[in-house]
Amino acid sequence: MEPTLLSQITDPADLRTLSYEQLDDLCEEIRSFIVEAVNRTGGHLGSNLGAVELTIALHRILQSPRDVILWDTGHQAYVHKLLTGRQKGFDELRQAGGMSGYPSRSESDHDWIENSHASTALSYAHGLSTAFKASGSNRRVVAVIGDGSMTGGMAFEGLNNLGHSKSNVTIVLNDNGRSYAPTVSLLSDSLVKIRSNPVYMARQRKFESFTETLPVIGTAAFAGVRAWKAAVREAFEPKAFFEQLGVRYMGPFDGHDVASLEQALLNAAEFQGPVVLHVLTTKGRGYAPAENDAIKNMHDTSEMKPGSYTDAFSKALVELGEAHDDVVAITAAMPDSTGLLPFLERFPDRTYDVGIAEQHAVTFATGLAMGGLRPVFAVYSTFLSRAFDQVNLDVGLHGQPVIFCLDRAGITGDDGPSHHGVLDLVLMSKIPNMTILCPSSYQELKQMLFDAYTLDAGPVCIRWPKTSAVQISPNEVGRGLSARKGRQGDGRLCFIGVGKMFNIASAAAEILAREGIEATVWDPRAARPLDPVMLDNAADHDLVITAEDGYREGGIGSAIADEISDRTAVQIMGVPTTYLPHAKPDAILSTLGLDAEGLAAAARTALADVSAPTPA
Repeated sequence: MEPTLLSQITDPADLRTLSYEQLDDLCEEIRSFIVEAVNRTGGHLGSNLGAVELTIALHRILQSPRDVILWDTGHQAYVHKLLTGRQKGFDELRQAGGMSGYPSRSESDHDWIENSHASTALSYAHGLSTAFKASGSNRRVVAVIGDGSMTGGMAFEGLNNLGHSKSNVTIVLNDNGRSYAPTVSLLSDSLVKIRSNPVYMARQRKFESFTETLPVIGTAAFAGVRAWKAAVREAFEPKAFFEQLGVRYMGPFDGHDVASLEQALLNAAEFQGPVVLHVLTTKGRGYAPAENDAIKNMHDTSEMKPGSYTDAFSKALVELGEAHDDVVAITAAMPDSTGLLPFLERFPDRTYDVGIAEQHAVTFATGLAMGGLRPVFAVYSTFLSRAFDQVNLDVGLHGQPVIFCLDRAGITGDDGPSHHGVLDLVLMSKIPNMTILCPSSYQELKQMLFDAYTLDAGPVCIRWPKTSAVQISPNEVGRGLSARKGRQGDGRLCFIGVGKMFNIASAAAEILAREGIEATVWDPRAARPLDPVMLDNAADHDLVITAEDGYREGGIGSAIADEISDRTAVQIMGVPTTYLPHAKPDAILSTLGLDAEGLAAAARTALADVSAPTPA
């Protein structure tokens, strides 16, 4: 069987031997390969299908890794990985021990940053170009940033400093008209104006081709059209926006025309100072389900599963909105993944998408609360850490009743170290007057959301994992800030399992019961403030083991130990302070000893130590 073109690409240099006709065939092969791989392992589909020609052009013109290519965000780098010798890695994309779904410095010298949080690449680029200049190194730096990432304030800070410093950085603005969800910004509105101009975009190529064929005046007519196009560009805002910051603007260019992109990259290198290449691409190009779905297939192929914690939140929020017309919802460009779409459909005037701008979202929520509304900010745990200062000094210091709903809290799995939500319990528990609620079941989440609404003296955080939710009966659901005892033991051992860890601790207690060790198991429900009834009961045991799906140091177990370690022995179990690679959540928890067998084993060892006689 004749080898495919893709199988012959082991290094970016191999691309330079191909004709443009061969490159067209290669693009089709790459798209088919990515669709098959993502359908098999999950991952980010649309962003990569839209960046095929762009990635090829970058690697044909630049000398990676000597020249630097930065991806903002990194989920659009699958094509980059294919072209840098990692085709076999897609067999285990996002699998334990396999290839990351983002650029990874440990995988390849072609990956400069593990960049899965948006709006950061321009700052990296500024630093690298400054360092290269200081060392006298003539190396190009290119940052590929999506129009969605341009809603983040850090991107504007980077632009401002690039323009001020006159750094030689090429910024490829990959404009596909969509971020994770439809982009929110006046800049994006300006880009849409360019896209939607029927003369400028839809007919420009036909018109140019026609003018070139005119007898005698063809060349002059073609030049005239070019001049006319430049005048049209001048009338639109993007050029003025960038150049007021000291950044040269070029474009827009067809992001699916390799030759045109190559020429643009070569032209950009001739200028001193930063240059923006505005590139128009189609997200999901070549795969109808991705092209036609503006949200899910555009970002990640995973879906909100019925019976998940996110599903429970989604339904409960609509009910809360029905009951209280002051409830409003906020998202940072992810209404789908955080479960806000049903609320958006029911209450479009009470739902606010601020784009990829978590810091703004938090302070915006503070203002809403000050104005008498009850804002609910639905966000991934890992993304809220970007706005800790605002949570602390804008919401917390002002005592505003903002409800933070943290999805993907704890070990999340496939997306790797940047997406594990292991910091939130540590961070949120250090904010004065912050209430933290941790549901252990589908039904508890709904109750906690309604309870959070009644707690209007300060901020409330509800955090839940990506994993499936346990179903319980109505009589097992707690209320308010009270803890719930799931099992009464014989006084030797007490487990306190925070959130999902309550169910794991209960399973560990079942294992130990078969060995004659009857453990008490508590679901704290409120990780802050801690229920004094639970603390007193736990202190009456010979040993207390706390378990949480977050960092061990400085987390809720530490807070429990501070309260009762003068009365009983306390062992804190949680996630070590390190960067954890991608794998399935249950597999990671098992390796950390945070599964039922791990908790049971820890209990056996600790009980033996507690029972051992004290040396004379």
